Amino acid sequence: MDAYAIKKKKWVMLFLLWLMFFTAYFDRVNIAVAGPVMMKELDMNPMVFGSVLSAFTFGYALTQIPGGYLADKFGAKRLLVFALIWWSVFTGVTGLVSTVPVLIAVRVLFGIGEGFGVGAQFKLVGDFFSSEERSSANALFLTALALGPAFVAPVAALLIEQFGWRELFLLFTIPGLIISYLLYRFIPEKPFQEKQVESKPQESRSLKEDILAYPGIWLIFFSYTAFNIAFWGFLLWLPSYLNISRHIDLKTMGIYASFPYIAGFLGLLILGWLGSRVFYRHRIALIAVSYWIAGMALYIAFIQPDPLYCLVSLSCAGFFLYGGFGPFWAVVLDFIPGKRRATLSGVINFGGQIGGFLAPIIVGAIVNATGSFFGGFLFMTFGLFMATVLLLILAKKKSRSERVVAVPSE
Repeated sequence: MDAYAIKKKKWVMLFLLWLMFFTAYFDRVNIAVAGPVMMKELDMNPMVFGSVLSAFTFGYALTQIPGGYLADKFGAKRLLVFALIWWSVFTGVTGLVSTVPVLIAVRVLFGIGEGFGVGAQFKLVGDFFSSEERSSANALFLTALALGPAFVAPVAALLIEQFGWRELFLLFTIPGLIISYLLYRFIPEKPFQEKQVESKPQESRSLKEDILAYPGIWLIFFSYTAFNIAFWGFLLWLPSYLNISRHIDLKTMGIYASFPYIAGFLGLLILGWLGSRVFYRHRIALIAVSYWIAGMALYIAFIQPDPLYCLVSLSCAGFFLYGGFGPFWAVVLDFIPGKRRATLSGVINFGGQIGGFLAPIIVGAIVNATGSFFGGFLFMTFGLFMATVLLLILAKKKSRSERVVAVPSE
């Protein structure tokens, strides 16, 4: 296969991964938009609804490492098709529940399905794209993180007004089933033979030995845990915050809630490009600065009395929250060996879901106890500042190790 054909096929593959992730994120976020209506119909207070939101991340966390292991062992393609069909079915089942315990169980099962696919997605990016390409490739692929919620916020609000929240979930089953066929039809089984993607032979080591061989993985693990406190709090509570605290009606809220995600889309493109070009050798510092700015923007958003300035600050937070994803996962893929890409990506993402599980529950509990989102915003800001500190430690360790390698032996 010539170089042009290989390049074309791998970018088609990336587009299909984008479609899958896009579907994943509008399946995840539709419940955030439906939240105010569901809370009234199913008689849920913010703390209970926070538990419903966290049910997804609990199931999602459970299958991060097993999903990565299965992708490394049996191939990414089969696992992606299986995962997408699974979670699409449970998206629809969400619209059929009538009690909170059953809703929580269904959301756990929905999360299990999505969790199976994460390691496989990052494995494909790592296998098909070189180190220099990964920040941009990840950023393009991960724009779905922002565009999914930006798309679903106004569309879901409109569908709820026209049909109801139950019909919203039933209708959202269809796209996932269609895309699962496209993945089966067009995703390659194995990487193309491109010398630049993996040029170094790799030793055969156990998973435990690989983890011990890369101690920086634990700094990445805990920084991603701290980051996801803010990310999932922002993603799942933003629509309810605009509706409950800023008194914005459902239809208008759907439009306003899309602005921070559109800003996040721009952040992914711009910081992803910077991570591949200008700051290629300083990606970790780029991520750390992005998280620090996002934390400041979240705090400023809450204390703004004017809804317009609040929305501008939330959009700034969205730009830097999402913008760090491309460089972050490029750093992860550079840190870990090719044969363990899916498994160790699952380990890192498992760390993220610890934060993702805690955030909705704790924010909901704070809102329920105080009647205000102030403590919730402080909690999210604290998570971002902790992630910043851990990444700066990682950057220092990496710089020190590079200086040691650069010193010629006598």
